[in-house]
Amino acid sequence: MPATDMSQLVSLCQRRGFIFQSADIYGGLKGVYDFGPLGVELKNNLKRAWWSSMVYERDDVEGLDAAIIGHPLLFKYSGHTDTFNDPLTECKACKSRMRTDKMKDKTVCENCGSKDLMEPRAFNMMFNMQFGPMEDSSSRVYLRPETAQHIFANFKNVLDTTSRKLPFGIAQMGKAYRNEIIARNFVFRVREFEQMELEFFVQPGEDEKWHDYWLEARLKWWESVGVPREKIKVVDVAKEDLAHYSKRTYDLEYEYPHGYDEVEGIANRTDYDLGNHTKNQSELNIQAKVHENSHSNARLAVQDLEAKKWIVPFVIEPSAGVERAFLAILNEAYHEEVLPGTDGKPDDTRTVLKFKPHLAPIKAAVIPLAKNKPELVARAREIKAMLQKLGLGRVVLEDTGNVGKAYRKHDEVGTPLCITVDFDTLDDQQVTVRNRDTMQQQRMPIADLTTYFRDFYTAA
Repeated sequence: MPATDMSQLVSLCQRRGFIFQSADIYGGLKGVYDFGPLGVELKNNLKRAWWSSMVYERDDVEGLDAAIIGHPLLFKYSGHTDTFNDPLTECKACKSRMRTDKMKDKTVCENCGSKDLMEPRAFNMMFNMQFGPMEDSSSRVYLRPETAQHIFANFKNVLDTTSRKLPFGIAQMGKAYRNEIIARNFVFRVREFEQMELEFFVQPGEDEKWHDYWLEARLKWWESVGVPREKIKVVDVAKEDLAHYSKRTYDLEYEYPHGYDEVEGIANRTDYDLGNHTKNQSELNIQAKVHENSHSNARLAVQDLEAKKWIVPFVIEPSAGVERAFLAILNEAYHEEVLPGTDGKPDDTRTVLKFKPHLAPIKAAVIPLAKNKPELVARAREIKAMLQKLGLGRVVLEDTGNVGKAYRKHDEVGTPLCITVDFDTLDDQQVTVRNRDTMQQQRMPIADLTTYFRDFYTAA
C-alpha cells in the first residue's frame, strides 16, 4: 500500500538518508534538495534503467551529454526567451506570490485569504547569468530549462558522425533549471532537477504512428520499474493547453500522495524545433510556424535522395523528470505491514520499501551475528568483498551486532537480501539468506552465494 501522505515519504527520506534539504544548516534553500547516500544510489539506478532501455537495448538511439549553460540564441529561437512564462500574481496584503493557473480560486490569496491581488503578469522561468568578466546584456547566458534544445543544436553533429537514417533518436540525461514561482510537494516541483529526454526524429507523416508507439513503450517501462499501468492515467492534453511547440501531447499522470500529477510527457513537437534552429528555412518546406532565423550556420535536415529534396524531421519527445520518477517509484514501493505478535506479544508494524531489485540502493547487507567477535566480522567482510566484485550494485557490511534491528533497517531502505554470518558459519561454511519481501530465510553454502546472488539480480 503506497504512502497516503507526503509526510510519510519526507520523514523516511530524511531519517534514512535518501534526501536532505539543501544547505539545511543555514535554514535550507527552498525548492532545492540534496540526495543522500541512499538517494544517490536509487537515483543512479533509476537513470541507469532508463538509459539501458532507451540506448543500450535499441539500435536506433545515440546518447549525448551537452552543456548546462546555454547560448542566448539557442533559447531565442526555441521560443523560451519570449514564451517560457508562467502567470504570476501577488497578494497586496501578505506579499505572497502565486501561479494563477494553479490557484483553485483565482480571486483569493491562498496564504491569507485576501482578495486584494495584483493583475497577473508573465514571469519568465529561465535563470540567466553573466558569461565572462563583462556585466552587460551582451554577456547574458542561461542555465538550460530543459535538455532538449542542446539535442536539436547537436542534430547535425550526431547525424554526421554516426551516419544515422530516419527514424532515429538522441537521448540525454542531465540537470535543468526553472525559477518556479512556487516550489512544492517535496521533490515534485523544484528549481534544480534532472531530466531524462529522448528526441526521436521521424519522417513527416509518420509522426502519429511513432507518437502512439512511444506511449506504449513508456508505459511498459514504468511497469518494469515498479509502477503498474493501472496507477498511471494517460491524459490527451487539450489543444488549448498544449505547449507552443506541440501538435499533440500525452501526459502520464501518477497518483502521488498529493493527487494525480504529471510524471512524464510524450509530445509530438513536429518540425518546430529543427525548423526554428536551421538555416535556409525558406528552402525546406517547414510545416510549423517558426521564427525567422538569420544566425544559424547549419542545415538541420536530412536529404531524401529519391525525392531529391531536403526534409526537416518531425520529433517525438518522451520526457521525464528524474525527481518525479524517483518520488513515484519510492511511493509505489512504500508499504506498512502488520506482523502478528508471537508468544503473547502485540502485533507489530514494519515499514518496507519493495523496490524492484535492480533499483534497490543496497543490493545486500552482510551481517555478522556479533560485532565483538573478530572472526565473524572478518568472515563477513570477505563475503561482502566477494559479492561486491560481481558489480551488481552496492553491498554493505552491517556490523551493529543486532540482527533483528538490522533486518528492520534494511526492510525500511529496501535491501532485497540480508546475509547473516553466525558462529556455525565458521564450522559449516554456510550463511543465512533472508528475503526482504517474504521474510523467509534459508541456509546456504558460501560457495553457492555468488551464483545465487547473480541469478537473483539478473532474473529480477
